Amino acid sequence: MAEVKPAARPLSPHLQIYRWSWTMAMSIAHRATGVALYCGTLLIALWLVAAASGPGPYETAQAIAGSFLGRLVLFGYTFALLHHMVGGLRHFVWDMGRGFEPQARMNLAKYSVLVSGGLTVLVWAVALTR
Repeated sequence: MAEVKPAARPLSPHLQIYRWSWTMAMSIAHRATGVALYCGTLLIALWLVAAASGPGPYETAQAIAGSFLGRLVLFGYTFALLHHMVGGLRHFVWDMGRGFEPQARMNLAKYSVLVSGGLTVLVWAVALTR
């Protein structure tokens, strides 16, 4: 009996073939921050449920949110929110037909990290001084 061999089909390029770039990393980060925002919004909803449930559950939720780990999660949520927003603004620039030149794409990707990180630190600096 003859052996049947599968047809040799061309393979699609994969991550091992592509060279990592800032725009590729920011695309993945934009998706990851979107997922993080869903999780963070669930935590905010739980905090609101605790606030509506009375003083006891609210104090527990506040103690968790005020702990080191809770503040670290809130800091990460703030960064995710601002990074996703800045990434959305980057996409808005592209929707207007601007920023498609190779260097402009790289600059938009690099600056989105710097701007979102700077805004996160600014938000927390203002919040902690009040």
